[in-house]
Amino acid sequence: MSNKLNILLVDDHEVVQAGFKMLLSSYEQFDRIDTANSGEEAIQLYRKLQPDIVVMDISMPGIGGLEAIRKIVKTSPDAMILVYSIHDSAVYTERALQAGARGFINKNSAANCLAEAILSVSAGNIFLDKVQPTVDLSVRNEKENTNPSTPVELLSPKEFDVFCLLAKGLNGHEISANMCLGYKTIANYSTRIKNKLNANTTVELTHIALASGVLKV
Repeated sequence: MSNKLNILLVDDHEVVQAGFKMLLSSYEQFDRIDTANSGEEAIQLYRKLQPDIVVMDISMPGIGGLEAIRKIVKTSPDAMILVYSIHDSAVYTERALQAGARGFINKNSAANCLAEAILSVSAGNIFLDKVQPTVDLSVRNEKENTNPSTPVELLSPKEFDVFCLLAKGLNGHEISANMCLGYKTIANYSTRIKNKLNANTTVELTHIALASGVLKV
């Protein structure tokens, strides 16, 4: 019986996906490497293939990586999920851990860091690469932050997803299409987000996102 790991690699950029698949294929510890292009496809393939570990991007069209993690972990609490992302803010790291991820690495990390992270997470560890800021590991799997240090931490998981898109300048209809949710639902989220963050305009939301590290100039 093989002890090699089967991996599900999730990224909506085909070039990036192909590059990481080629990299991982060079390691003898890894066996089958399947790919998905979205959070929705990741959920379907996870149920079908039952991979040993999922390597998940979080900034993708549709439900996105964070929601995909939540849905996978909801039905498979022991799922091994490692986030790899361009984001290096503690906000994203903590959100990923809250969703149920077991590790977070930056895509700009050294090439061998991804393989190291996969092996570490598969062994039952929580892995954060050296690029990541210090985060509170106790937030993992918490449904909400009970001791928020910034206003953004007051947002629910879905509100945070909508907030990120609003802060990037997307309008309600664009977010509705991106997240596959109704326009009225997005409008309701937008109202709640502005109330929680004491903001009146999208410009103010963008300033808050910049101040909290959700966006970078």
